[in-house]
Amino acid sequence: MAKNILTTYWARVSAFHPNARLYLASAILTGAALGIYRLLFNFYVLSLGFDENLLGQLITITSLSALVTALPMGYLADMLGRKNSFLLGGGVVAGSVAAMLLWPSVPMFYAMNVLMGMAQGLQMVTMAPFLLENSGEEERTYLFSLSSGLQMAAAFVGNSIGGYLPGWIATQQGVSETSSVAYAGALGIISVIALLGLIPLFWLRTPVLKKSERAFFAPLAYARQHPVTLTKLLAPMLVTSIGAGLFMPFMNVFFRVAHGQPDPVIGNVLAWGALAMGIGLVIAPPLADRYGKAELVVITQGISIPFLIMLGYAPWFWMSAFSHYARLALMNMSGPVYMTFVMEHVESDSRATVASLVSMVNSFGWAFSPSISGWLQVNYGFGPVFALVIVLYSVSVFMYWKFFWKVTPARVIPQSA
Repeated sequence: MAKNILTTYWARVSAFHPNARLYLASAILTGAALGIYRLLFNFYVLSLGFDENLLGQLITITSLSALVTALPMGYLADMLGRKNSFLLGGGVVAGSVAAMLLWPSVPMFYAMNVLMGMAQGLQMVTMAPFLLENSGEEERTYLFSLSSGLQMAAAFVGNSIGGYLPGWIATQQGVSETSSVAYAGALGIISVIALLGLIPLFWLRTPVLKKSERAFFAPLAYARQHPVTLTKLLAPMLVTSIGAGLFMPFMNVFFRVAHGQPDPVIGNVLAWGALAMGIGLVIAPPLADRYGKAELVVITQGISIPFLIMLGYAPWFWMSAFSHYARLALMNMSGPVYMTFVMEHVESDSRATVASLVSMVNSFGWAFSPSISGWLQVNYGFGPVFALVIVLYSVSVFMYWKFFWKVTPARVIPQSA
């Protein structure tokens, strides 16, 4: 049986379009850069004398700008084409990080995080339609999951190295390894890696949509035409987004504050967490083939909740770290599977539209939750934060079960004639 699964997996991967292979090569490099950034940027801001309130505000600003500009970014993505959208988004992200290192100040942090939010929004609304356009029905779930899985595997490498980068740079510069100079030097490296990640994208061959095929307000029009459909598809993702924004951006801070761990240890914890998530993403497609896409979402996310409880409240670091690995793998392995489910069950001419709406929903929680979380951390610690997350994740799993468990696609998403 295992041999059959591996044979099927290899056949699906071998069927990937050349465009998809180029995108995956880019995703590996950008995933490594993102892993280092997520590990070190919070520490960089704190090393400058700021607190968690500012961190929460910066994360909020990034996500809020992605939310507010999702509709124009969707239009821009269609106007520029998939290739140019990826290149523009990636270039702006790399430039924004570099600007925050060269001119560190609160106004610069705010401005660059706005730009990063817009750029990430452009990339997000481009990715799902691009992957769907460059895959067949049989390999589509595998491509969605493997693209995320490879990014997580690359983030594993990035986090593993990133935890040691400040120490290496500190040695060269003769400064403390927790100084802003050490963190800035480490983050400067990721700007270069992010730019290198753009190189494979220059060989993409994608069409630019004709003007008649683009509509700036298409997502709003689609929402008016399919309110029940979109509510069922997006509401669970919205609740999950609100919960994720409360604690995911602060995992490095949590392990330092709650368990007193140093940067290299935290880097390794986040690295192995990314690897666990990557493994979960890679094994998700055959499980979805066997049990069903929606059913996989309910099962894996439901099982992840006990590990979330242990993560937040375990008295021992080793138990919290293990729970972090298990929770990441279980909670996130079904994400690309569900995105494939969404893309497959809307009309072909509405997929970019729905991708914009998905981007807005995913950005919504992260746009507001981090500020709330930062305030809670400063005043009450992480206890109330994890309590809220547990409730929200439980609600989202119930919604997935209620809306999609053993429901045929025809009942979930009525197709137009």
